[in-house]
Amino acid sequence: MTALVTPYRGEAIAFDALAELANWQIDQGVQGLVACGTTGEAPTLSHPEWAAVIRLCVEVSNGRVPVIAGSGTNDTRRTVELTREAARLGADGALVVTPYYSRPSQEGLFRHFESVAQAAELPIIIYNVPSRTAVDIRIETLDRLAHLPGLVGVKDASGDPTRASTMAVRFGDRFTQLSGHDRSMLAFMATGGDGAISVVSNVAPMLTAAMIGAVRKSAYLEARRINAHLFPLIEALELESNPCPVKFALHCARGYSPAVRLPLVEVTEGTAARIRAAVAEIDSLEIDTSLVAERSLVPLSA
Repeated sequence: MTALVTPYRGEAIAFDALAELANWQIDQGVQGLVACGTTGEAPTLSHPEWAAVIRLCVEVSNGRVPVIAGSGTNDTRRTVELTREAARLGADGALVVTPYYSRPSQEGLFRHFESVAQAAELPIIIYNVPSRTAVDIRIETLDRLAHLPGLVGVKDASGDPTRASTMAVRFGDRFTQLSGHDRSMLAFMATGGDGAISVVSNVAPMLTAAMIGAVRKSAYLEARRINAHLFPLIEALELESNPCPVKFALHCARGYSPAVRLPLVEVTEGTAARIRAAVAEIDSLEIDTSLVAERSLVPLSA
């Protein structure tokens, strides 16, 4: 799945560009669209903009792939409200980040997600990204949460692929594991992951989907070949805070504005040069398009 950027034109959202991007992603073989996550600059979207982005993605998908709406905040009551609204907007699932800034205990994390799951009407993916939230949800806590109806998986952006092995052994098929860290995506997949919510797939959706599909079909040498081709771009996209680099990459690849909203700023010229070079090479690899993953990676019932 792709963690979609939110394209801008001046101060406003470029909804035509967002629709074009979402449709291209589906045509290229991604298995889902994630709107209003970190890459979508959710913290600087107004509430009407948040709703409009989700509504547009649902309209563009038109049932072809699931649309997952970012609805997590550091306020449990507000997260419940947004997750309920995401359901009314037509989203197929919700991506709920661990509460940032407050640094809750593991028991606080459990109760947060328990409350959201009990109140929401959507399948929920827990988003663990300790580098941004200053809190890391432990596997023991995930194990408790994995027994609750409505909590269907985790997006793990810890960058530690060994967690995939541990969770695969501990949870089996009762919890979908999605990588949220492009650099370790292949290792995560090879050691027990089910898929990814990817940033680089904004620019290279078919390659990313094919790499994941190759792992799922046990074509590991092909997965390594594709990952090696993607890696210079993945590295370039990590030179500065996401989504600034990927928005510049999309500017190079598809002509969208690289604009971001403050406090984020556009990439430096040094980063821009690395991204230009990586994007220039990205379409040069020939792949077997039948490797694109064949099934949805997210259960569609809460």
